[in-house]
Amino acid sequence: MSKIKIFALGGLNENGKNMYIVEVNDNIFVFDAGLKYPQANMLGVDYIIPKYDYIINNKEKVKGIFISHSHEGNMGAIYDILKEEPNFPVYATKFTMNLLKEGLVKEQIKATNLKEIRPHSKLVVSGISIFPITVTHSVPETVAYVIYTEDGAIVYATDFVFDSTMLGSYKTDIGKLAYVGKQGVLCLLAESTYAYNEGHTSPKHRIATSMWDTLNSTDNRIIVSVFPNHIYRLQEIFDQIKRTKRKIVLMGKVLQDTVNNAINFDYLQINKDQIGDISNIEDKDVVIITADSKEKPYGSLEKMISGYDKYIKLKDTDTIFISEPVYPGNEKKISKIIDDLSRLGLEVVSHSSKKHLLHHASKEDLMQMINLINPKYYFPIKGEYRYMYMNAETAQQVGIPKENIILKLNGDVACFQDGKLIDSKEHIPIDETLIDGTTSDDIGELVLKDRELLSKNGIVIISATIDKKTKRILADPQILTRGFIYVKDNLDIVKEAEEISKNTILEVITPNEKVDFNRIKQNIRENLGAYFNEKTGTVPMIITVVLEI
Repeated sequence: MSKIKIFALGGLNENGKNMYIVEVNDNIFVFDAGLKYPQANMLGVDYIIPKYDYIINNKEKVKGIFISHSHEGNMGAIYDILKEEPNFPVYATKFTMNLLKEGLVKEQIKATNLKEIRPHSKLVVSGISIFPITVTHSVPETVAYVIYTEDGAIVYATDFVFDSTMLGSYKTDIGKLAYVGKQGVLCLLAESTYAYNEGHTSPKHRIATSMWDTLNSTDNRIIVSVFPNHIYRLQEIFDQIKRTKRKIVLMGKVLQDTVNNAINFDYLQINKDQIGDISNIEDKDVVIITADSKEKPYGSLEKMISGYDKYIKLKDTDTIFISEPVYPGNEKKISKIIDDLSRLGLEVVSHSSKKHLLHHASKEDLMQMINLINPKYYFPIKGEYRYMYMNAETAQQVGIPKENIILKLNGDVACFQDGKLIDSKEHIPIDETLIDGTTSDDIGELVLKDRELLSKNGIVIISATIDKKTKRILADPQILTRGFIYVKDNLDIVKEAEEISKNTILEVITPNEKVDFNRIKQNIRENLGAYFNEKTGTVPMIITVVLEI
């Protein structure tokens, strides 16, 4: 019999940053390694990944990182992990692996242990069988993973829908899911993204009709915003454009490479004669497709709005088609973009998150998966806690006992001994890493607080010079401000602040004794902070520079 632990380093009570651990005896299996996008108040942060110290500290036990599909929320952190530990075995299907390898080349990371897998082909890793099964999502070859243990199977099923019209590499193998369910499943982990939504997700995840209506509503240029890895969404768009004589221009190397690879490996079917180039951008009836990077969702549209796009200058005759519904955490951002586009006089077609959905499981999809898998225990994952709770309620409706439903937060461990869930207070330390730029180092909360203070109240720098021998002030304090007050209109405040700084220095220094620079800085910060707060109602960042010569 086995001792099994299941927990998350990211993905519970949040959207994105998915990273789940299944530990069977001394074997650690990692499922997905994703990122999430920062909130508006996280100034300068490009993206956020889980703190993965646990797998680094236990790297000799890590038997593999198993990627379910190529979306950033499930794969975006893998580059940071492999940069630190390039020998980790990484398992992924062909489509996902191709994108992963391209990303590694771009990031100049040499990973040494990449293993391409085939759906429905059993893997044996450290004596434990793992079986990938295709499920329907917006990218090809998305898989659920089945981990076979002595106490029953553990099924990791993130990001899926049931849609009989999505065939080929998108098709859910219902027969194999049912077969796994008949063999005996200890625990099912399933997503909670749309657990609040009644019915099936299909057909509300389709945009073909909306795209066709947009093509027919104007004879002028259409600019389509997409997420580059949502291949099925791209196929829907191409299928509708194929019914017209319009040219298509793909903007950006990432999107071009993604589309070309998908065409070459037969994941996308498109009329290549309709693909234009940069010379077609000004054509009256062209369809321009633009995509964004993981660091800047909707960044391409923001660049066009600001007028900084090198190639595309918006016209009041343009129509903007935003192909993805708003996803949690970006509501304010997309609302501002739509508002700015409308002010420029452009027609904007967007998709409500209530009427249009992404390829995630709604209540009926979850019920169908639970009935197929028939698990003893059920573990809602992926989504805000309220949605995880709704997922748990859905499981109860189809017969899972309440005591067999596992609701946890990141780091909380669900422990199974001999096939039974046991009480465990074990908690794995977790945190998140804030990535800014190309470094994988965490910029930290203190840096964010400094950025927030600078953005709100600006900065004041005080400089002064002291004689090294006599300790007399050689150069009276001078003040430089940025983003705090307009100096020409507030000379009296500046002069008074300089006088306060001078008096503070004189209070601290003593002739012929060592200067306590830390005390000077602290006292100036306190005295000027109180003065600025009294005069302006705000306290800027105050930096003091005192030199001895």
